[in-house]
Amino acid sequence: MATRLRVTLVRSAIGTKPKQRGTLRALGLRRMHQTVEHADRPEIRGMLARVPHLVRIEEIS
Repeated sequence: MATRLRVTLVRSAIGTKPKQRGTLRALGLRRMHQTVEHADRPEIRGMLARVPHLVRIEEIS
């Protein structure tokens, strides 16, 4: 089974740059403490690399 990533928004996007807010929206994160799951793919890892200070990432299998 493929590895998945559980991503939780832990800091507010208020005051962040528009590109970072867009990245959060593309990841499906709209509200604080909202959690989404994504497949562990290079595209998703790249998006997460743009906003590591705003999210918590957990690997699940």
